[in-house]
Amino acid sequence: MILNETYTLSNGIKIPKLGLGTWFIDDDKAAEAVHRAVELGYRLIDTAQAYGNERGVGEGIRTCGVDRSELFVASKVAAELKTYDSAAKSIDETLEKMGLDYLDQMIIHSPQPWTEFRVEKRYFEENKKVWRALEDAQAAGKVRVIGVSNFLCDDLENLLSDCRVKPAVNQILLHISNSDTALVDYCKEQNIQVEAYSPIAHGEALKNPAIAKMAEKYGVSAAQLCIRYVIQLGTVALPKTADPDHMKSNADVDFVISDEDMKLLTNMEHISDYGDFNMFPVFSGKPLA
Repeated sequence: MILNETYTLSNGIKIPKLGLGTWFIDDDKAAEAVHRAVELGYRLIDTAQAYGNERGVGEGIRTCGVDRSELFVASKVAAELKTYDSAAKSIDETLEKMGLDYLDQMIIHSPQPWTEFRVEKRYFEENKKVWRALEDAQAAGKVRVIGVSNFLCDDLENLLSDCRVKPAVNQILLHISNSDTALVDYCKEQNIQVEAYSPIAHGEALKNPAIAKMAEKYGVSAAQLCIRYVIQLGTVALPKTADPDHMKSNADVDFVISDEDMKLLTNMEHISDYGDFNMFPVFSGKPLA
């Protein structure tokens, strides 16, 4: 069962292959979503300062009835925080807001503030300062795993050139028709675990006839095919949902996509329209990851 499967990170800590993403789950509904996910066997719960639901997620973690040590709780330093002090303060605020003694994972949400995403200014020096805050938080026992999100190869090289602890993870937009295999391969070479957010392309993959046809071949839903695809790429899948039925279905992916079909899915024509989500920087058509 996929919910029992894990990857081992560079520091020896294990992370589930499948987790629950909580983007766009309202704070007052987040605790219930966590409860339902944990009941179904999920152990990785992913949130962020920018999601505005850390309080609710924390409540769900504290009251779900499963020992804290069995859960892997992840959050992200807001993309706009680019100084040591602001990042360090935000980590403490996240812990206080969530009511937790430690986080299993804390990552930099983006190499640039969202309003400047993928623009000319790269924030290399600023990201080194934020990384120092994460390293210090880890050394203090506040965080077990530190990493990044939406970082390209040169963003990673910048940190790797001057760090005490290498990033353990890089969480990126990754789904059928949007697979930067060069970045995924680079991360593997550096022993950085890739995590795939929006593996169902924020629902747009469900509208794609080619994906539907391939899913039918395997007797699964399009969503299940998408989740299995990113897992077979060796990444952590983080589909977002508050629907228990979808959580259950998303975890029912114990099938294998053939090597030939994996190649077809990797090279599938890019989904160019993310509908209502085109307004968000990560879906804007700028080069991502």
